[in-house]
Amino acid sequence: MFIEKKTPAQLALMRKAGLVVWEAHQAAASLIKPGTTTFQLDAVVEKVIKDHKAIPLFKGHRVPGAPPFPACTCVSVNEEIVHGIPGNRELKEGDVVSVDIGVRYEGWCGDAAVTWPVGEINAQARKLLDICEGTLRLAIQKMKPNIVWNKVSKVMEMNVKNAGLKVIEDLCGHGIGQEMWMSPQVPNYFSPISGDFKLQPGMVVAIEPMVAVGTKELRVLDDKWTYVTADHSLAAHFEHTIAVTEDGVQVLTCGPEGQGWAMGN
Repeated sequence: MFIEKKTPAQLALMRKAGLVVWEAHQAAASLIKPGTTTFQLDAVVEKVIKDHKAIPLFKGHRVPGAPPFPACTCVSVNEEIVHGIPGNRELKEGDVVSVDIGVRYEGWCGDAAVTWPVGEINAQARKLLDICEGTLRLAIQKMKPNIVWNKVSKVMEMNVKNAGLKVIEDLCGHGIGQEMWMSPQVPNYFSPISGDFKLQPGMVVAIEPMVAVGTKELRVLDDKWTYVTADHSLAAHFEHTIAVTEDGVQVLTCGPEGQGWAMGN
């Protein structure tokens, strides 16, 4: 399995792309409140991307059997896990909403996602968000050069299972560079049979745990894009683009001062 490695200069370019992603996320976050439509979230994200003369990676993307994705942003509410299509749905008090943004800037890609509470949420939803975000934080803390991915994914899986929640196993993270989806596939659970690889300096991966309150089983809606939990239980999704370096890792999609979800303790 070939896994592309980036030079320090290329990682610096990817960091620029990551900062565009970060800024777009901040614009979306400012609108997370009851009454906001998912289309309004997408519109503010698209403006940031256009202002930077960047390219939205999701808009127009094709997969077999589905129409081109119609928006810049994946906005997934409650039981929607990923790839929710923005529209006229209004956010309601107590919802959880996942915002996933990918851009290409000066030829290099960045990808990140976060699940936000809408107003006051119940204890179950709060636990879900805390555990999913904490799982990404653990991955960042555990990652270092020259260890195999399974050592990280096992910690991620146990963090979710110990909380009585479920890891979505049919979706995973991915390599990223000048293209959004590259080798390797990056599972969020211990997978001894397939998919393991060694973390090496220069590798860049998008780590994105997806966690559900109920079943790990999923289905796709009639729009051919939106994945939902099969039992309609709540789901959450947190993601950063992360580079492996000689000294450890660098999160490429955090804020300019290193701030953001899953950063720090």
